[in-house]
Amino acid sequence: MLHLIFLTPEIPGNSGAAIRLSACTGAMLHLVEPLGFDMDDTKLRRAGLDYHDLAHVKVHPNLDHALADVPSRVWALTGHATTHYSDERFADGDAFLFGRESTGLPEEALAHPRIERHLRIQMMPGVRSLNLANSASIVLYEAWRQLGFPGGI
Repeated sequence: MLHLIFLTPEIPGNSGAAIRLSACTGAMLHLVEPLGFDMDDTKLRRAGLDYHDLAHVKVHPNLDHALADVPSRVWALTGHATTHYSDERFADGDAFLFGRESTGLPEEALAHPRIERHLRIQMMPGVRSLNLANSASIVLYEAWRQLGFPGGI
């Protein structure tokens, strides 16, 4: 199983889309508090549609708690990295850590000893960032593809 970790997400629609992504890929979604929304938020439920019961979602009080729940490597996604996600080989159990929509990953998260490497998603110059849920989709599907889409149809 692959893992997505959203560190203190702010926008319910992004986490809702990630819930749907979790259901569609079999990945575990870890949401790290504080969340910028309530788990019963209508925007979160609308974005996740009826996939909430099919998704694997855990809410954690802090990053260390979330990382303790991940058995393998943790890759941090940041626009400050020089290594592209497409240059890496991923394995079952790997986790992808994403920061909050407004600020990305803080320095203390980037420096966490569990982080395997910092990765970036290729973009055109002059733009700040992709949407959080879109970024998670890009990297998760690449990792799932590399694994041969286990369980997929």
